[in-house]
Amino acid sequence: MKGISHLTFVVRDLKRMATFMCEGLGANEIYDSAAQNFSLSREKFFVLGDIWVAAMEGDPPAERSYQHVAFSVDDEDLPGYRLRLLAIGVEIRPPRGRVDGEGQSLYFYDFDNHLFELHTGTLQQRLASYAAQAPH
Repeated sequence: MKGISHLTFVVRDLKRMATFMCEGLGANEIYDSAAQNFSLSREKFFVLGDIWVAAMEGDPPAERSYQHVAFSVDDEDLPGYRLRLLAIGVEIRPPRGRVDGEGQSLYFYDFDNHLFELHTGTLQQRLASYAAQAPH
């Protein structure tokens, strides 16, 4: 296993997803199938950081849940992302309770019920902060 190849999200409107990905998160759109479908439906590909994200037209999740994907960002960039996402009409979810030292998060839904998170911490930081809070 080498890691994640790509993430795919099924969305109603590819143009709206492109706005979310590019204007909201700063991704670069690198492919639009337009009238040619090589997969199950029309699709667009984006690069976000070094991650390939695919969006395909279809029926997105009918309901929201806590199932999500989290992208790593620096602390100082979190407020700017919040402003960018609010500017395009994205719903920001209230934050959950935090343990000191585990990093900060911004949770938000795209326009098709997918939950995303921008997170400033690492796995190692989270495990250390949980261990520090555990009864001894």
